[in-house]
Parts: sequence; C-alpha cells; structure tokens
Amino acid sequence: MFTESLVQAVGLLQSFESDVVQIVALSLRVSLSAVALATLIGMPLGALVAVSRFPGRGAAVVLLNSSMGLPAVIVGVVVYLLLSRSGPLGPLGLLFTPSAMIVAQTCLTLPLIAALTRQTIEDAWRQHGETLRSLRVPMVSRVKILLWDCRFSLVAVVLAGLGRALSEVGAVMIVGGNIDRATRVMTTAIALEISKGDLALSIALGIVLMGLVLALNLVASGVRAVAMHRYGH
Repeated sequence: MFTESLVQAVGLLQSFESDVVQIVALSLRVSLSAVALATLIGMPLGALVAVSRFPGRGAAVVLLNSSMGLPAVIVGVVVYLLLSRSGPLGPLGLLFTPSAMIVAQTCLTLPLIAALTRQTIEDAWRQHGETLRSLRVPMVSRVKILLWDCRFSLVAVVLAGLGRALSEVGAVMIVGGNIDRATRVMTTAIALEISKGDLALSIALGIVLMGLVLALNLVASGVRAVAMHRYGH
C-alpha cells in the first residue's frame, strides 16, 4: 500500500497536478508574506533591544526569548478572537482568508526573528559598540550600521523564520479553516488527507515540504559559510 501510494505521489508531482500546485503556491504566498512582515518589524526591534540600555531590558530580553516557543495553537486562538465577528477586527472580514493566515504566521515568526536578531546584533555590538559610541553615532544609525554589518548572518535568521512558517499547522488551521482552494496549505492539507486515507496526495505534499525545508537549510549553511569566510570567524 505504501509503495503504491508513493508511486502515485511521484506521479502527482511529475504531472504538476493542479491541487498540488495550488496548495504549494498558497503555502509559499502565505509564508513568504508573513516572514517579510515579521522581518520588517522584528529585525529593527531586535537590533534596538540589543544596542539600547533601559530599565527592564533584562525582562524584555527574557520575554523575547521565551516568546520564540510560543505555542502555535495559542497564537491561532488569539488571532481568531481578534478577527471573529465579535472581535475588535471583526468588521475587516479577514477570518478564514489567506490574510488571517498571514497575520497568524507573522505573530509566530516575529518573536523568533526578533530574538535571533537581538543575539546576532548584540554580539556585533560588543565588538563595535565602543567605536560607535565614541563617534557619537545616533541610535537609529547604530541599528542600521549593525544590521548591514551582520547581513549575512541575518539571512540565516530570515530562513529560520521561513522554515517555521512553512511547517506550522495549528494556527493556520484555526484562522484559515482549511478551505479547499481557498485557505488550504501544505501542512493542513497533509493532516486532512491522512485522516481521509488519501496517502498519495499527503506523500506528494510531504515530499515538497521536506524538499523546501532541506533547501532552506542548505541555503542557510551556505550563507553561514560565506559569513565565516568574510569575517574570518
């Protein structure tokens, strides 16, 4: 049975079956959009925490690091309540749409990107902070300089966020509803098709998902190698 399903899965991939293409395309659209938003917000936030000194900074760092392990289901429930008809954002009509899924994945990946960025920038700040302070570089300029200086390492941070977004299932299931040809992504489709006994489509989507995750890891490894060579670490 497994061999037969595997053969059928390979056939679906070779023929670019429409369901597979649509599901993969939506998965990439949602995840890439969420990671882009999380990067625009999370990187400056993480860098600002890294170079700033303010009361309660230690608690802020602990909170930021702890939020990396935020359960996806909890995020899904919170976003669902915000976007439901009785919620504050209900009039926008975003629930059970790709936009709601983007919001949920942004909330999940933003803490990860912000926390990893803070650690990366803080390491760079230890090396260059004294120089930047002596030159009286403004805070915003410090953040920009360090973000640019650490750009290769930060690419790996973005890829880590994308990996989490692509593999997430709980939150997008709750706020998206797993609606066929509307909000069905790879992870939710795999869960549904397995429960229905359609192993071929599940395996096909699983192969694509694993391939994407593997490609992300290879790219991240390459970026780290470039960074180590460039900075001599």
